[in-house]
Amino acid sequence: MCGVGLGLILLGAIACSEEEGLEVTDVSVPSGYALSAGTSTVFLNSTIAYDTEAPWVSGSYASRFTRGDGLYDDVRTSGLGDGGGLGPVYAGYSCGSCHRNAGRTQPTLWSEGGSGSYGFSSMLVYITRRNGAFFKNYGRVLHDQAIYGVKAEGKLKVKYDYETFSFPDGETYELCKPTYTITEWYADSIAPNDLFCSVRIPLRHVGLGQMMALDPTEIEALAARSNYPEYGISGRANYINERGMKRLGLSGNKAQHADLTIELGFSSDMGVTNSRYPEEICEGQLQMDQGSMMGLAYDQLDVSTEEMENVDLYLHCLGVPARRNVNDPQVILGEQKFYEAKCHLCHVTTLHTRPRGAVLINNTELPWLGNQTIHPYSDYLLHDMGSEIMGVGLNDNYVSGLARGNEWRTTPLWGIGLQEKVNGHTYYLHDGRARNVQEAILWHGGEGEASKNLFKQMSKADREALVAFINSL
Repeated sequence: MCGVGLGLILLGAIACSEEEGLEVTDVSVPSGYALSAGTSTVFLNSTIAYDTEAPWVSGSYASRFTRGDGLYDDVRTSGLGDGGGLGPVYAGYSCGSCHRNAGRTQPTLWSEGGSGSYGFSSMLVYITRRNGAFFKNYGRVLHDQAIYGVKAEGKLKVKYDYETFSFPDGETYELCKPTYTITEWYADSIAPNDLFCSVRIPLRHVGLGQMMALDPTEIEALAARSNYPEYGISGRANYINERGMKRLGLSGNKAQHADLTIELGFSSDMGVTNSRYPEEICEGQLQMDQGSMMGLAYDQLDVSTEEMENVDLYLHCLGVPARRNVNDPQVILGEQKFYEAKCHLCHVTTLHTRPRGAVLINNTELPWLGNQTIHPYSDYLLHDMGSEIMGVGLNDNYVSGLARGNEWRTTPLWGIGLQEKVNGHTYYLHDGRARNVQEAILWHGGEGEASKNLFKQMSKADREALVAFINSL
């Protein structure tokens, strides 16, 4: 006999299979909701709306989901053995420290003016030379936290400059531009005129399984026909050379990864060695010696491939929140305005997953993610987001695969309206400079310029309706 476990969340007819778990064959949608991810949709509006398993997860997959969830959230220490391996330098002490409830933990950029105290920041700081090369003593990420007795690589500080603008109807709005500086370098200070710095707050972990199950031919077809010269839009795919193969990039702010980068996250974010990244992230730096003095050993891997695949499974198996308030007149009007502003040309409403679903990092298959119609509100393509708003726009000068500094992957919008409920804040865009949805829209430049201007020309009621629609996703 099989149990549903989420019977109060997903209502429908279900067929059981011992080897494959639950197969949802029909979904009854409660009034006021709409499916976002087919049989992976969950009907939750609470703080765990991002952090609940999809209704088809059962049997051994359910137990592995629980183990992966634990590894994702458990605080790692600098000690040896189970749960150890943190550091010597790091950016986060667990996956969940930056992705609380599988969302985006409030960054310390606004609350503490940069790097956080008490071993926590909830952001990544990418650094390169102005010619694109990495710094010998640092690598691609500035690790602004360290275990006791070890010096962090540096500390980030941010200053916001505010500028007021007006809509055509006279209402004013404000945008804030961040300026980043790095202090307390562990090695020789890097001259600001030789430094590019890009700050990234965490992404929401919504719909990752569906993203990894996307039909790549559909994404490539979108790239082939994503050319709207009348609006200045022309999206393109990012391609990544990983593990000896050229693959379509889907994951990350610039679609710079072809998978969910579990191994890279353990290594670069937490300093946890594994089979793909067996060396410490500060290999060759003085922190290695400092770590040895604190009792760290470097002759073993800190996390197994099997454990990492359980985290990978956890992320793939998370449910996607349903759309809410779909019968609200303001939301209905907002959807109309979303199309009128041409937002849908990049934030594509409907995509499909390939028949076989997704495959995890250790080759476990998840066929339940296959043959689904989903509504991520993204084309997962790169778009030029402009360089000339308040002097710099959204160009961070950081190249990722084929993505240039001014190019960003279209952010999936599903679940975005629950971020404040899940994580207690409404900071958006790659570095959290937008304090709400409206500011995020108004930061659009380049290929987003036409939509931004169409939004600005709307009446206040229509602008508020469009924002209400986005918050219903």
